[in-house]
Amino acid sequence: MTFIAPSGIEGIHVSNQLEAGDIGSIIALHGKLYFEEYGFGLGFEKYVARTFADFVCQFEPGKDAIWIAKKGPQAIGFIALVHRGADSGQLRYFITCPEYRKKGLGRFLFRQFMNHVRANDYSEIYLWTTSNLKAAAHLYLQEGFYITEERQSDTFGIPLLEQKYKWKNQAQ
Repeated sequence: MTFIAPSGIEGIHVSNQLEAGDIGSIIALHGKLYFEEYGFGLGFEKYVARTFADFVCQFEPGKDAIWIAKKGPQAIGFIALVHRGADSGQLRYFITCPEYRKKGLGRFLFRQFMNHVRANDYSEIYLWTTSNLKAAAHLYLQEGFYITEERQSDTFGIPLLEQKYKWKNQAQ
């Protein structure tokens, strides 16, 4: 399925299907962006490469889902739902290129994700992030996610506060 991104971001399409080259570009986007903006080390890119490879190799249509935003052939945004049991899941790999932020692309991807979660009767969703990712945290909190756990970490080469957020379906 292909979606048209919000107005103000012309020429962007969002798809639920990976194409040749997308796996590498999503890993590279994470590694490059998180190094440039936050100083994350190579350990972060290795972590994304390993976990993302596992995700795409074990992908189960109907349980797992992706939304990839592209301008032409270039991946500029991404979000994934990884199933974690019959009716729970994990939000992973949420990213947008800096030049498309504050234009609604991240909010659009997140809305597609949450619409899917609700339409498919997920009872809960969780995610892990770091406390320095304020814009994403703002979206999570607006949607009803809340912090359930925090821990100090230097896994990605710098001291960080990792945070686990959870969302529970109030309609169930």
